[in-house]
Amino acid sequence: MSDYNPVILEGQKTDDDEILAAHSTLDTKALGGDSSVIIMELLQRFKVRDVMHRQVISIPRKATLREAQKILRDNRISGLPVSENGRLYGIVSVNDIIKGLDGGWMDETCEAHMAKNLVVLEAGMPISFALRYFNNYTYGRFPVLDSNRQLVGIVSQRDVMRALLYELSVEIRKLERKASPQAAQAAEQVAKDNFFRKEWAVVHNDLSRAGHAANAIKGILRERKIDRSIIRRVAVAAYELEINICIHSLGGVLVLIIADDAVRITAKDRGPGIADIEWACRDGTSTANDWIRSMGFGAGMGLSNSKRVSDHFHIESEVGRFTIVECIFDLPKAAPEAGTPQPAEEAK
Repeated sequence: MSDYNPVILEGQKTDDDEILAAHSTLDTKALGGDSSVIIMELLQRFKVRDVMHRQVISIPRKATLREAQKILRDNRISGLPVSENGRLYGIVSVNDIIKGLDGGWMDETCEAHMAKNLVVLEAGMPISFALRYFNNYTYGRFPVLDSNRQLVGIVSQRDVMRALLYELSVEIRKLERKASPQAAQAAEQVAKDNFFRKEWAVVHNDLSRAGHAANAIKGILRERKIDRSIIRRVAVAAYELEINICIHSLGGVLVLIIADDAVRITAKDRGPGIADIEWACRDGTSTANDWIRSMGFGAGMGLSNSKRVSDHFHIESEVGRFTIVECIFDLPKAAPEAGTPQPAEEAK
C-alpha cells in the first residue's frame, strides 16, 4: 500500500475547548426575553461558515478504500470527502468501508465506490437552513462549499448545537456585566435626538447581501441603548422582511424609524403582490422558485414570524403593484427625571 498524506484545506481553526467551556444548562428566561425569539435571532445571525470545521481532511479519487479506512479510523470520523485541489467529487463513508470489507474490494479506488450524488451546504447559508437539512436527510454531516464551489468546510449537527450553546452562555455573561451600576447607568442614557429614520434598498434575488439591512438595524439599536429583548425581536422581523423582499418580490426598501414610544420596521416592495394575505401569513407558505429553494432560502415567507415577534403588525397588498408590511415594537416609557414636576392629582 502506498503512503498517503491526507489533504488539509487550511483555514481558521476554532478550538473545541473554547466552545465546550459553555454552561451545560441555561436559563433562557435570564436572557431578557422570550426564549424562542432568542433562538430565532441566533439562527438568523450565524452562517454555516461560523460553525463549520475549516480544517477538512480529504482523500483523492485514486486512493484506495483501505487508505480511506485508515484515515477514518485515525481521525475518528464517519465520512471522508473525496477532493482534489479544493474540488469536491464525492464522499466515502463508514458504510462504504463495510461494504468493501464484505465484498473484498478494499484495494479498489475511492472513485469507484464513493457516493457521488451529494447534498451540500453553502458557507453563506444561515444555520437555520443547515438544521433543516439535518431534519430532511439522515446524514450526520454535510460538506460546505463557498461561492466558487470550492470545498471549505464540514458541518455536523454537533457543531451547530455547540455554537448555539456557547452563544447562549455569552448572552448570560453580557447580562451579568450589564447588572453592574456603571453599565445600568450607561443603559439609561438615550440619544437626545429621539427621532431617527433610515432606509435600505433591497435588490431582487441579491442573496449575497441577504441580512445586511437587518444587521445594520441591530447595530443602530444597540448604539441607542435599546433593551436587548426588543432588539432581538426587531432583528427577527427585519431579517424575515428583508429576505421576503429579496426572494418574493421585484425589489424594494426596508425602513427603520425610532421614535420616543416605538421602533417601526416597514417593508415596501414592488409587486407581484399577495392575493391571499391570510394564506401568506401562515407558517411555511412560500412563493419562492426552485432556484431560490436550491440555495437554501424560500422555505417560508416569514410573515408569521414577523407577526409573532411584533407588538403591532399590519400588512397591505395589491396584486401586481406592491406589498407593505409594518411591524411596531413598543418602547418602555422613560422614568421622569428627579425634580420634574408631576401632574397634580385630580380633585376628588
